[in-house]
Amino acid sequence: MSNITQYTPTTIPTPVYLVYEDRLRHNLSLIQHVSREAGVNIIMAFKANALWRTFPIVAEYCRDFTASSLNELRLGCETLGGEAHSYCPAYTEETIGEFIEKSTHITFNSLSQLHRFGSQAHAAGVSCGLRVNPRCSVIETDIYNPALPGSRFGVVAEDLTDPLPPYLEGFHFHALCESSSYDLEKVLEAFETQFGHLLPRLKWINMGGGHLMTREGYDVGHLISLLKDFKSRYTNLQIILEPGSAFTWRTGDLISSVVDVVENEGIKTAIIDASFACHMPDCLEMPYKPIIAESNLKEKGGTAYRIGGNSCLSGDFMGDWHFAEPLRPGDRLTFEDMNHYTTVKTTMFNGLSHPDMALCRSDGSIEYLRRFTYEDYKSRMS
Repeated sequence: MSNITQYTPTTIPTPVYLVYEDRLRHNLSLIQHVSREAGVNIIMAFKANALWRTFPIVAEYCRDFTASSLNELRLGCETLGGEAHSYCPAYTEETIGEFIEKSTHITFNSLSQLHRFGSQAHAAGVSCGLRVNPRCSVIETDIYNPALPGSRFGVVAEDLTDPLPPYLEGFHFHALCESSSYDLEKVLEAFETQFGHLLPRLKWINMGGGHLMTREGYDVGHLISLLKDFKSRYTNLQIILEPGSAFTWRTGDLISSVVDVVENEGIKTAIIDASFACHMPDCLEMPYKPIIAESNLKEKGGTAYRIGGNSCLSGDFMGDWHFAEPLRPGDRLTFEDMNHYTTVKTTMFNGLSHPDMALCRSDGSIEYLRRFTYEDYKSRMS
């Protein structure tokens, strides 16, 4: 990384995703602590964070990762270089060869995929796993719930026969989303009830993602105790967790500027130089309302504004936020916690300028990780 600037978070040009080294190290230290205390392997999920120019920091704490595509797998091998755990809903004849070549572990989503490619992967020295579905729903938002009836993810218990295929070494379940250790406890109970009789035949269990251990108020002690207790019952198993959000939770913001204020039928909308649809897609998809640092949202005083993105999509807005003083062009708005599952989902719809990406170092200096130009937009289109 290079291009050290004299900017500060209050002067850096907008729009920009600004990641904070101190916050990232705080999360990584906590994750490393849980890993060591519980005796489990916690690996980073690329689907939540692929900002690879920050990986020299990540690699000081964790080099193992999970990938769900060849692009993620290649990037992980190039930038982290640890164990490569792959899971894809469906591999193909065209992709399986490279997955086998670059992965240390491969999880198959179905029995048909396992039977089709498992022996080939095992013969190449790759540890093979099968995703199972414990059918325990602890997620309220359906779009993020892989345990809904009819889910396309994982094999249910009654479809498994004993003995298991000789090349099957692990089970993988993923049933959480920004969840607590008590949610994991519920899922583990369901998992053991349905699959516990098969666990002595395996080498590892991957408990997937959604373990938001870096969120304020998360009961880390309970998580460690829960994992230790599970290990004591299945001493033959290596336990793997692959949280996504936990690694970069509250480690970065999207800083934008107001470019205009419009009013229609008494509703004031501040239009910014960024977009919910393009640059904060989960706000509309989940949906959830982010915190704007400059808003006095809790007090509900001042002037209420919708915030509108600078795209042509009619629904590219959210509201309401309250501000002590009227908003004017040039005012800066800081959308908090816009690193995990944000930078990996952005688009260039409408040809909008993509926010730059920058890192605020522990000493306060800011490094640009990437600045986007017209050529980035053009090259994506052909």
